[in-house]
Amino acid sequence: MSDAVTDWRWMGAALALASRGVGLATPNPSVGCILVKEGRVLGRGWTQAGGRPHAEAMALAEAGAAARGATCYVTLEPCAHASPRGRPCADSLIEAGVKRVVIAAHDPDPRTNGDGAARLTAAGIAVTGGLRAAEAEAGLAGFLTRLRLGRPHITLKLAVSLDGAIAMADGRSQWITGERARAAAHLARARSDLIVVGRGTWEADAPRLDVRLPGLEDRSPRIGVVGRAIGLPAHVAQFPDLAALIADPALGVLVEGGMGLAASLLAADLVDALLLMRAPILIGGGRTLGDIGLADLAQAHGRWQADGAMALGPDRIERYTRIR
Repeated sequence: MSDAVTDWRWMGAALALASRGVGLATPNPSVGCILVKEGRVLGRGWTQAGGRPHAEAMALAEAGAAARGATCYVTLEPCAHASPRGRPCADSLIEAGVKRVVIAAHDPDPRTNGDGAARLTAAGIAVTGGLRAAEAEAGLAGFLTRLRLGRPHITLKLAVSLDGAIAMADGRSQWITGERARAAAHLARARSDLIVVGRGTWEADAPRLDVRLPGLEDRSPRIGVVGRAIGLPAHVAQFPDLAALIADPALGVLVEGGMGLAASLLAADLVDALLLMRAPILIGGGRTLGDIGLADLAQAHGRWQADGAMALGPDRIERYTRIR
């Protein structure tokens, strides 16, 4: 097996580890790290709940003295800045005596921004960057959006019929999709920091907005309502408007309804990803999204990139990313 194929596979393992902390690691990004020597895994880690320990610290603690001479595969450039919560990961890797560091994504945080890789190189450690960077950046979307745009990464989930309706004419929308697609929606909840609905949806449906997948019940995110709802429970945050929503410190926000909130977010160009759950049904005369601010059909083109699709039972799930 070539070195390139070996690197690709080990980075895949690090990416899988990184996915474990998505939705839990805020305010830090969820990073995966694996230490390997002579084909043997010595240590692995991912960013823990609340952001500490970092993935590298967790992997180094597991490897101990065996880390010397190892190759480190990490999904984000090791941090180079000191923090009251822990030492820089670049320094920890240097002290542990690793021989090589393979990095997926560059860290645009101004406190690191290339300094992590530079510090490793200056210490005589071979550094390879950019391996499977696009995959790593997809998992780091919340962190990167926060740095680049100064707000959370917002995913809009829509369950739609074949004719584009998101509810019956009278507003009823339970259930457009089937059980397996709804389970996928719960997985999306588990990977979010905050889940929000509009005031109308909250008052009409009183949704639970929790995660009800076996083994993932403790991954239920914070809940919020956008709009001036009255009598919200203490555990539900109220966001009077979109400005208040994007000021929240969450990295990843999942929007589940309703039509007014979805249209407002699209009109304000605040949606970074679309999660469409398309059911093989026709409603006819149902409710669709309202005005999203397009003055001409030409403005609708070139805005969304397809990022994958899959069938779950009779339904089809499609994901799209905003092209910026």
